[in-house]
Amino acid sequence: MSDLVGDARAWSPDAQEAVRLLAVSALVEGRDRVEVATLFKVSVKAVDNWWAKWRAGGRDALLSRPRGRRVGEHQVLSEAEQAAVRQAVLDHIPSDLGLSGQLWTRGLIGELIFKLYRVRFTEPGVGKYLKRWGLTFQRPDKRAVEQDPEAVRVWCEETWPAIRARAKAEGAEVLFGDQVGIRSPQVTGHTWGEQGQTPVVRRTGNRFSVNAMSAISTKGRMHFMVFTDTFDAQVMCRFLARLVGHFDRKVHLIVARHSAHRSKAVRAWLADHKDQVELHFLPSYSPELNPDELVNADLKRSLPHTHRARNQAELAAETRRFFHRRQRQPHIIRGYFGGPHVLYTLDENPMSF
Repeated sequence: MSDLVGDARAWSPDAQEAVRLLAVSALVEGRDRVEVATLFKVSVKAVDNWWAKWRAGGRDALLSRPRGRRVGEHQVLSEAEQAAVRQAVLDHIPSDLGLSGQLWTRGLIGELIFKLYRVRFTEPGVGKYLKRWGLTFQRPDKRAVEQDPEAVRVWCEETWPAIRARAKAEGAEVLFGDQVGIRSPQVTGHTWGEQGQTPVVRRTGNRFSVNAMSAISTKGRMHFMVFTDTFDAQVMCRFLARLVGHFDRKVHLIVARHSAHRSKAVRAWLADHKDQVELHFLPSYSPELNPDELVNADLKRSLPHTHRARNQAELAAETRRFFHRRQRQPHIIRGYFGGPHVLYTLDENPMSF
């Protein structure tokens, strides 16, 4: 504060506010203005100024105010222009608007602003606007360009509710299933190490893999099969046979449109067991609609932290251990259905996707 002298100039705003209040209190009690100035090590002019403010506005006039410009003051872009840029970033990718790339960066947003309003911004300047607009830098979800949004909508709003209603009327069980492959060299995640020195993770140089098929329900049930041969129609039939053996009622199994799921051999097997199991197919190119995909992601995250498999048999054993562990954790299995893109499975009135 410019009226303060000596050490008082370095005081915090709260300390300066306290001095003003104490000085005015002393004046109210009848102390002389020169005496008050000397007591608080400020100028007489400062004391007179505080006294005038207090008489005009009371205690509130002496309180500290935030320094700097008010929010939104002297911004280059108007509120309407800011809203237009923000909505463009949310509704489009750069290539939609004649820019390069599919992901927004501060530089590309700066180019968009220049294209629209002929105003140049630095990247930090763009960053300040982004923060003000409530936008953060995020990893985007990926969607296949071949995905049909209308097919996704029909699945979520019509097909899935119909399957659920049928299963409820039949007293049947509904599960979501998927297959996954695990390779030996796979190491994911991060670890701690000395700055500038990349940590080394030792793993086998041999290449081998195993596969697994699993199925989960909203009740927290999980069924799985680990195998080393290629996933095909025969493997699918084997999994279906094992699956229905665990139930004394019909099973509705929802899977992706893998060629093995729709093969002639599987269709023939299902025809012979139509009272035990029925397959339903998710829309094409829509893995995010299958909660069992989250099981696969969980498996691939978990194994590198625990396994030291040196051969295929050890990798298969580690994979089985993961599934057995999850079978004893039904709360985690139910949690797979809480993912943002699979919440429709729990909603009695699913929203449009």
